[in-house]
Amino acid sequence: MADSKPPAKKDEDRRVYGMVSIAVPSERVTRPVFGKHGFAGGALVVDWPAIVGSAVASHTMPIRIRFPPKERAEGTLIIKVDSGAFALEVQHLEPLILERINGYFGWKAVARLKLMQGPLPEAPRKPKPAAVAAELDSRMEARLAEVEDPELREVLTRLGRRIGGPLTKS
Repeated sequence: MADSKPPAKKDEDRRVYGMVSIAVPSERVTRPVFGKHGFAGGALVVDWPAIVGSAVASHTMPIRIRFPPKERAEGTLIIKVDSGAFALEVQHLEPLILERINGYFGWKAVARLKLMQGPLPEAPRKPKPAAVAAELDSRMEARLAEVEDPELREVLTRLGRRIGGPLTKS
């Protein structure tokens, strides 16, 4: 009778029980997506604000890195900039940005920047704490009590909740 051993499991098929850092499985999922754009594991995208600073990061977003054929150094980083005025600022800051990026990687990964102008995706809004929202609702209701038309009052209430602040008198 033949020796029946279970087939060896691949690393990807291995089940992990207990608590695991989210970085391990998320890297396996994100690596192919980021790899298509030249980002190894997406570290540059994730750490962009820490690399270039929050002032620059709030107006820019790395899109992809293009390397010369069969090279992984001295690439061109394509950056999306939200306005033409800030694109000019990024051009002036290019040597500093390149120094910070290459310092982050530890080698001359990026040799130049290419700028694209366009809108950036909106940052997710942080929900307001429940206590602040309740206070805003009570102040808004007090001001809207003066409105006689119930339909107008309802519309103004929805508007006030949508913008998240009390309505002011004009």
